[in-house]
Amino acid sequence: MKRYVKCLTVAGSDSGGGAGIQADIKTMSALGVFGMSAITAVTAQNTTGVTDIFAIPVETVRRQITAVMDDMGADAVKIGMVYIPETAMMIAEMLDIYRPANSVLDPVLLSSTRHRLFSSGCEKVIKQELMKRVTLITPNIYEAARLSGVEITGRDDMRKAAGVLLDRGANAVLVKGGDSDDRKMSYDFLADRDGMETWLESERIHSRNTHGTGCSLSSAIASYLAMGRDLKSAVAGAKLYITEAIRNGNDVVNGKGSGGINHFFAPVKLIKRQ
Repeated sequence: MKRYVKCLTVAGSDSGGGAGIQADIKTMSALGVFGMSAITAVTAQNTTGVTDIFAIPVETVRRQITAVMDDMGADAVKIGMVYIPETAMMIAEMLDIYRPANSVLDPVLLSSTRHRLFSSGCEKVIKQELMKRVTLITPNIYEAARLSGVEITGRDDMRKAAGVLLDRGANAVLVKGGDSDDRKMSYDFLADRDGMETWLESERIHSRNTHGTGCSLSSAIASYLAMGRDLKSAVAGAKLYITEAIRNGNDVVNGKGSGGINHFFAPVKLIKRQ
């Protein structure tokens, strides 16, 4: 019998479809992975901002995860917006119970429209519990600065922040430089506890449609890990996918603000060969 490569996303819902659970499932589908979900929060959101957030009860989130893992299992788990500390702690407990082979944490603290997406105490649980249990954590510059306490103004600071997070228990860190001031190139720094360090760079594409890039990148990494790629290859493949998704959605007008990327810019077979 055949089987799907499966990935579970545990994250918030974006009613505008550009980020969160919706972006995760689109990314997984584009890469040929069977996506499953456990929704942690429901947001009222579009391209201009977030107007409301409703946290799903912790026990309901737990039951979603249990329902998926007890029946179908997952080759990888992606964790995004957790919103409240009780949910974050429960997810840490679920990781201890099910011990997925691959897991990626995108520590979502702000939306692309700069709306706060975490409540009091959540950041502490991410730092002390969640990031120690996952394969990779993928903070952007703002998130890496908050979690590490390092002020980030350039590439040296990105490397320093990654080192601090590794010292505090993270297994691997990808500091995303998409929000840096470099106008020509986008730089990300990847490091792990075994001493691997690498810079990944790509052409910076100036586009208004970048909503959900962080969610989509972490989901792409989780998808490639689920397929069996090693960490460095999974991150490199995901960065290439996101770059092209931004490029191919650059000329689209979809809303009054920051629109989503073009998740389905290429056939699945082409993406998997990259």
